[in-house]
Amino acid sequence: MSKKSMSYMITLLLVTSLALFGAGCVGNDTTDSGSEEMQSIIIKGSDTVLPLAQAEAEEFMIENPESTISIIGGGSGVGIAALIDGEVDIAMASRAMKGSEIENAQTNGVDPIQQTIAWDGISIVVNPENPVSDLTFEQLKAIYVGDISNWNEVGGEDREIVVLSRDSSSGTYEYFKDEVMEGNEYRADALINPSTGAITQTVSQNQNAIGYVGVAYLDETVKALAVDKGSGAEEPTSENILSGEYPLARPLYFYTDGEPTGLALEFIEFVSSETGEETIFEVGYFPA
Repeated sequence: MSKKSMSYMITLLLVTSLALFGAGCVGNDTTDSGSEEMQSIIIKGSDTVLPLAQAEAEEFMIENPESTISIIGGGSGVGIAALIDGEVDIAMASRAMKGSEIENAQTNGVDPIQQTIAWDGISIVVNPENPVSDLTFEQLKAIYVGDISNWNEVGGEDREIVVLSRDSSSGTYEYFKDEVMEGNEYRADALINPSTGAITQTVSQNQNAIGYVGVAYLDETVKALAVDKGSGAEEPTSENILSGEYPLARPLYFYTDGEPTGLALEFIEFVSSETGEETIFEVGYFPA
């Protein structure tokens, strides 16, 4: 068994034990364990940030075996709400907090501090059997608001388009709505998916489907389209995202209550370290 796999299994056991015995409260908890002091934090939120946070936590806990990091997805809105309610140490988000969320946080005595940890490129994905290779912003908007419903209207085959979307708690849902749909509502028959992974899986199995995912979720089971915002079609490659030529690039965030301290600070600093940045690249995102 590899060092990383062993560390991950140990971590799962620790997290399970904390849950069973009710010791997993919020904050940089400490518990005497022989000669070492165990520390734990809870991170929750964006499914886009989720694979990055998981990979970073695995690496961090290899170097810091006395620490436990529990990571939960659910969407940016879910993580931000948990931070506002004092339930987590770090909220993961693929969008900036809204003014109303900041007000709610301050009402609860929470002072949200934003940390940009990486950059992502939103990828438009279709089934590999779909002959369409690129779409304009205008075409994407028309598909998602319901003005285009057949692939033959955008150069594809005579097939009804199956439109996939994340749920409204997702930061990617909000970002796509603002950037591509210009604030318009999603079409009524869009199929809502609870996670980014669910979109990837559905697109891989349905030749008529279209969805949007973070670039780290791209694999051989889906095809990423080039998108054109008016300056020519650009693919979601690392070069295009880092140069700013790809039009759907965005920052990814951690939020804490006030300036981070203790284990939360150590973890955030690790993400921006040389090892952390290597992990960001490995996952498929780009260091901030």
